[in-house]
Amino acid sequence: MTNQELTLEVERVIKAEAEELLKLAERFDREAVLQTADALQNCKGKVVLAGCGTSGQAAKKIAHTLCCIEIPAVYMCPADAVHGELGLLQEGDVLILISKGGNTEELLPFIPACKTKKATLIGVTENGNSGIAKNADILLQVKTDREPDPFNMLATASTLAVISLFDALCIALAQRKGFTREQFAIIHPHGAVGNRLLNNLA
Repeated sequence: MTNQELTLEVERVIKAEAEELLKLAERFDREAVLQTADALQNCKGKVVLAGCGTSGQAAKKIAHTLCCIEIPAVYMCPADAVHGELGLLQEGDVLILISKGGNTEELLPFIPACKTKKATLIGVTENGNSGIAKNADILLQVKTDREPDPFNMLATASTLAVISLFDALCIALAQRKGFTREQFAIIHPHGAVGNRLLNNLA
């Protein structure tokens, strides 16, 4: 591959991922998104997220973004969860399981614990017939037509779609909650964002 071919491939992939996000903007399930928004805003406890592989990385990012708008959230490692850490999940919590295929073996043990503890289960998956989808209180299907790699295997566009949808949800929720610049300054006092916030408030 020449340097020119490499840069053209980079351009193609970025455009392919952008196209998948534009499709998502048109076809996401409006009712499921509203239900998810209500569940997050009205959560009496905390939001617990879990996923494996790239879905796990998406879960970590979403947990951080939720915290940034004052919705307490934490990522739970699936390997640790089944060795006692599921005790973190309590009644009144919201559990979000992210799995492209919806049958990730490491995540399925979360389901009976969630039901027993009377937490709300939000399933985020492409597969509406999966174990997670069938047991979810709220099913948030996030579909992409294909991944941009030649084998349609590397979870890139699909992971980006999940993150994008929750980014949008968090921004919309922050506005619905009346989240202020002053509130953000309290929880984000450092870094370039913190400096900009504090300077504007001075």
